Amino acid sequence: MTAIRIRPLTVEDAPHVARIYFCAIHEGSRGHYDYSQRLAWGGLTVDPAVWRRRLKGVDGFVAERDCEPLGFMTLDDAGYIDLAFVLPSAAGHGIGRRLYEAVEARARKQGLCELTVQASKVARPLFEKMGWVTVAEQQVTRQDVKLTNYRMRKPL
Repeated sequence: MTAIRIRPLTVEDAPHVARIYFCAIHEGSRGHYDYSQRLAWGGLTVDPAVWRRRLKGVDGFVAERDCEPLGFMTLDDAGYIDLAFVLPSAAGHGIGRRLYEAVEARARKQGLCELTVQASKVARPLFEKMGWVTVAEQQVTRQDVKLTNYRMRKPL
C-alpha cells in the first residue's frame, strides 16, 4: 500500500473536499445521525463552487494516497478546528490522526496555547485519543433539525 502524504490544503482542493465532506456525513455518520440530520448537515448535493468560496483564506491539510485526497482538517488563527473529515472508505487507517498531528504541530509553531473543536459523534473518539477533553455536549440546529455534538478543548 502506498504511503499517506499530508500536504497543505488549497482552494483547488474544493472538488475533493466537497466529496469527502458529503461522503463522510452521508455515509460515515450513518450510525450516529438519522437521515434528516445528515441531510440538514451535509446537504443534498456535492457543490464544489460553495467549497471553493469556503476554502479561501482557510489554513489546513489534506491527506492523500497516490494523489487521491482521502481527508482534510482545518485550523483557524484562534486554534479552532472547524472541519475534520475522512472518506468512510479510508476510515480506520490513521488518516484522521495524521491530519490532527499536522494541525497540532502548526498550532504549536504559531504559539497557540489551546485548540478547540465542536466534534461530531463520529469525530469525538479521535479527539479523545489525542488527549482532548469534552467541555459540554450540545445541541446545534441546522435547517430546523437538531444534532448533537461536543465542545472539546486541548491545552497545548
